[in-house]
Amino acid sequence: MAPEKLPRLPSLLLSLLTLLLPQADTRSFVVDRDHDRFLLDGVPFRYVSGSLHYFRVPRVLWADRLLKMRLSGLNAVQFYVPWNYHEPQPGVYNFNGSRDLIAFLHEAAIAKLLVILRPGPYICAEWEMGGLPSWLLRKPKIHLRTSDPADNMTKIFTLLRQYEPHGPLVNSEYYTGWLDYWGHNHSTRSVPAVTKGLEKMLKLGASVNMYMFHGGTNFGYWNGADEKGRFLPITTSYDYDAPISEAGDPTPKLFALRNIISKFQEVPLGPLPPPSRKMLLGPLTLRLDGDLLAFLDILCPRGPIHSILPMTFEALKQDRGFMLYRTHLIHTIFEPTPLWVPNNGLHDRAYVMVDGVFQGVLERNMRHTVFLMGNLGARLDILVENMGRLSFGSNSSDFKGLLEPPILGQTMLIKWMMFPLKIDNLVKWWFPLQLPKSAQPQAPSGPSFYSTTFPILGSVGDTFLYLPGWTKGQVWINGFNLGRYWTKRGPQQTLYVPRPLLFPRGMLNKITLLELENVPSQPQIQFLDKPILNSTLHKTYIYSLSADSLSASEPMRLS
Repeated sequence: MAPEKLPRLPSLLLSLLTLLLPQADTRSFVVDRDHDRFLLDGVPFRYVSGSLHYFRVPRVLWADRLLKMRLSGLNAVQFYVPWNYHEPQPGVYNFNGSRDLIAFLHEAAIAKLLVILRPGPYICAEWEMGGLPSWLLRKPKIHLRTSDPADNMTKIFTLLRQYEPHGPLVNSEYYTGWLDYWGHNHSTRSVPAVTKGLEKMLKLGASVNMYMFHGGTNFGYWNGADEKGRFLPITTSYDYDAPISEAGDPTPKLFALRNIISKFQEVPLGPLPPPSRKMLLGPLTLRLDGDLLAFLDILCPRGPIHSILPMTFEALKQDRGFMLYRTHLIHTIFEPTPLWVPNNGLHDRAYVMVDGVFQGVLERNMRHTVFLMGNLGARLDILVENMGRLSFGSNSSDFKGLLEPPILGQTMLIKWMMFPLKIDNLVKWWFPLQLPKSAQPQAPSGPSFYSTTFPILGSVGDTFLYLPGWTKGQVWINGFNLGRYWTKRGPQQTLYVPRPLLFPRGMLNKITLLELENVPSQPQIQFLDKPILNSTLHKTYIYSLSADSLSASEPMRLS
């Protein structure tokens, strides 16, 4: 169903909450500052909550995850509402399918969980642009998240206590683990550290929300990024070392937390559901469908945009994914000559080709130069990947694409053609295609599509896609954009494949890869029954928050 034009988001949220609380006049929630506590329906109340993001979990699995949270002893669920997930274009809203916020609230009510709603507009959450829609950047001089310069914290807290001298203790984000960056170590936080901190807070009578209780997955292109000395995109997995794993399974951390919670409030009787069935399959050999350039007419059916200087993704209304920049050499380059983008003006990663032959990679903050040779008139193609916009920091106007004209040797390159690519449409509706024999690449290197079909002869289960020897790219299962893989950099080596994505016995499943660099000598993949999230050259990173501390794309269609 196409997105509908609806009223503004804040008024719409207010309306749906009103619909869900038909008996609001018979209930009450009060902050009892005289006694430093909450009152729910007149009774002293403390919440023990966990964060779960509905936009990181397929809709068909919402009920399962929420039930497990309730059985863990939680009485509330906390979640954000990402603006960019519901307003993909200005004035156009989408609350259908996996974006059905009312349906998620109903599922929380069925699980007997209260809701702590955090509607934004900015959410951070390691989500694309912190939940702000990228179309805001179509105004190139916009200032995002500007701040009041008054930063005297003593003065601020003194002012706060003038208005709120008393009140209940609350920790809205007590971290159960931590996020992962590509190329960094997998983050964990030990069970003793998490349980010790929780028990101390509960002894103080505090209300606590555990971030995250179930992390989920950054499907498609939805991951965010940080900038800590350099650009750091977030991994596809948002497992977070949370009490409920990315695949929805209870972990030892969950049972330990449940035991602590039971000391302070009643925990529902009965065991938690067992881990879901996991499936092994493969290895499967993928066939080469063709290089990306061979599909350019389908990937960009309206043809290129012409400009003297390169234009950004935002200027061309390309919110996520990839864009191809094309120009031609104005003289012959006899010796290897550096191609570079001044002022760190590449956002975020570029795959460089001359006359269709892959030359190398440029990367924001990391790889600044590729050396090229070529004849007069040779075609220079630069495929730019948006790796996710900054989700944290003030005024994070993270424009994507070529922000500056590339320079070859001493020559600024001009007269560009830009192709905004609709890769998801190609994968969903056009494959398999039969390319002319002349278009079939002889030596696969650089951005290329691979695919295969496969049946599942036994019972379908959750599984984890493993891509040994592959480099970096994007993967689709039955047309669904599973997310990015970056086997060569890690730490994440497998991608979570939820069972509802897979067709049962009697039907063929289709997997498609866009490999951006190099393929293994045997282009094979496997489906494993366990994830691999920590394969790097370094030791696992242990999140070091003190246990004594009390402070803190493409649409998903699994409906």
